[in-house]
Order: sequence, then C-alpha cells, then structure tokens
Amino acid sequence: MSGTIENWLGATFGRAPRDLAAFTRALTHGSQAADNYERLEFLGDRVLGLVMAEWLWELFPEEPEGQLSKRLNALVTGHVCAEVARELGVRDHLRLGKQARDDGASDSDNILGDVMEALIGAFYREAGLDAARGFIRHAWADRVHRTDKAPQHPKSALQEWAAAHNRKPPEYSVVERSGPHHAPRFTVQVRVGRQLEASATGTSKQDAETAAAKAMLAQVKG
Repeated sequence: MSGTIENWLGATFGRAPRDLAAFTRALTHGSQAADNYERLEFLGDRVLGLVMAEWLWELFPEEPEGQLSKRLNALVTGHVCAEVARELGVRDHLRLGKQARDDGASDSDNILGDVMEALIGAFYREAGLDAARGFIRHAWADRVHRTDKAPQHPKSALQEWAAAHNRKPPEYSVVERSGPHHAPRFTVQVRVGRQLEASATGTSKQDAETAAAKAMLAQVKG
C-alpha cells in the first residue's frame, strides 16, 4: 500500500516524498486515527491563500482589492479544493474508518477539500514555498484563467440585487441537518421579504447558503 501511495505522491507532486508519514497523515481522517489531517490542513489553508493571493496580484495588475478578493474567495472554497482533489485522484488514497467509508465520506466535499489543503501543508513543510507555489499554480491553472471577469459570489450578488430593488436584506436559516458527523448535509432557506424564498442543500452550511442564493437569483433574474 505504501508503495502505491509513494508512486502516486511522486506523480502528483513531481518528486518522491522524503517524509511519507506526513503525507499519510494528510490523507488520514479522524475516523481512522487520532493522528489525522487537521493540523496540516490548518497550515495548507494558509499556504494556499498566500500563493493564490500573490498569483492573482500578478495576473490582474489593474484590478482593485475588492475584485481580487472576489477571485480569491471563489478559488479557495472547500468545493473547489474538493474538485482539485478528485482530479488528482485523492479519493483512491484516503484513509477512512469503516463507518466513514460506508457513509460515503470518500466523496464528501468537506473531507476532500480538507485533505487537499492538508496535502499542500505537508508538501510545503517538506519542499518549501517555491515548490508549493509551483504545485498550486499547476493544479489550479485552468480555474484561475477560466474568466477575465472577477466572479461575483452569489450571496453578494443577491444582497446587491435586494438593495437595488429596495428589498430587505436576504435572511438565511438552516431548515434541516442530516447525515453523519463526518459527512453532513445542510438544507438552507433564504428569504427576501415575505414573498421571495428558495432552498438548497450542501455539504456545509456555507455551500448550502451559496446554492440557495444561486437558486433565488435564478428566480428573480430568470
């Protein structure tokens, strides 16, 4: 098994790992062992944010801070990190407890996003910032260059729509939480005044709120 992980890590990061234990820890969920990915995720999240902020600052020299922030926020979400993790084949190497596997945790955006950040943290610790920068720019390249216009977050867009139409600010509420602790599902309802409402489900409260905002925008602009 370790040989398989070593080969995959070498292909993914462009070099064989010197400290296999750190990368194994980055792939380990709390249902499998107490020595899991959480601390490395904390580090990798900061490394990803720094590298992405620096990259956007270089790529879009004419954009103000607000536009750069929109780009950054859209590129470092848990959902995007999970997408990158899937593309790199992270799911095949997750270390999960039996119950977590049975509950479908290997396809959880929350877990895959966290593990992706933990892997970045492990790689940064071993190879340094320049190597981590190269990996992130390669893994996120298509997403960064996908649009010339800074994306508008659906929640911000909905709030702006409400203000422009003299409506009350959107109000979000969790109407249902289901699933196990390691793979939750949230259903969120958003309301604007008394008449407009929409609901959506996501693997985190934030993702569900974003999806609900998208659903309402589709209503009011469709």
